[in-house]
Amino acid sequence: MSPSSADERHAAEIAYWNGSAGERWVSRQESQDSLLAPAAQVLLARAAARCGEFVLDVGCGWGALSVELARRVAPGGRVLGVDVSEPMLSRARELRPSGLPLDFVRADAAAHPFEPGAADLLFSRFGVMFFGDPVRAFANMRRGLRRGARVVFACWREPRENPWLMLPLQEAYRHVPRLPEVGPEDPGAFSFASESRVRGILEHAGFDAIGLEAVALSLDLATGRGLENAVGTAVGIGPTSRALEGQPDALRSAATAAIREELARHLSGDRVPLPGSIWIVTATNLRAG
Repeated sequence: MSPSSADERHAAEIAYWNGSAGERWVSRQESQDSLLAPAAQVLLARAAARCGEFVLDVGCGWGALSVELARRVAPGGRVLGVDVSEPMLSRARELRPSGLPLDFVRADAAAHPFEPGAADLLFSRFGVMFFGDPVRAFANMRRGLRRGARVVFACWREPRENPWLMLPLQEAYRHVPRLPEVGPEDPGAFSFASESRVRGILEHAGFDAIGLEAVALSLDLATGRGLENAVGTAVGIGPTSRALEGQPDALRSAATAAIREELARHLSGDRVPLPGSIWIVTATNLRAG
């Protein structure tokens, strides 16, 4: 990807998360936190935030994990949640408990002037896969870390490892046009699926002791609330929501019906569990500047 096209894709992602995507995710806030709880539990355990630490939570969204991190570093520590989406940050500010050492800033982490050499931990749950130039972005974020600081983030592995996202999309494609083809390194949910690419990005950005741990998950699209909630989740987020956006009502209805029929095959009581898989990525900042 050329620098100009990378910048264009980066700007498009920022616009997307300040528009329909941001609004959709806010409207589904509680169910999304419940759906992604298995990933959050693993990620928080690996991050091991400690009392007194300063944490940067990149792509913090509505701040659910920022709040949990703030509880873990208090007293004496602090958390700065960073996101480009004003809809999600507005909800984060509404939900922020009083008395926690927690602030939010609307900013592009690829260019934000972080306090130099201050943070102990760079943390992210699915918030770092959308940079147009990820090496430049991580190099910028590294400037905000002290020497010896840790990096811990979660990103999705290959599409084939994530039926919870891809199965509804394939059903939608029976009725609506396919999304424009996205290259494996273009900004998007799966842009960090390649282990070698992630390692290369972090190495070129100046990080050391890089590790990737594959973690298999079972994600309940229904979040314990039955088939219709699963259908709402499937059509309300991710690539399926993008594919359905702007389509005629008849096509949207047909796609939704196909998704409902397929998800019903996986119904177990009030749950619709489907496989997912993530990388837990760790690294250390061992260099100055």
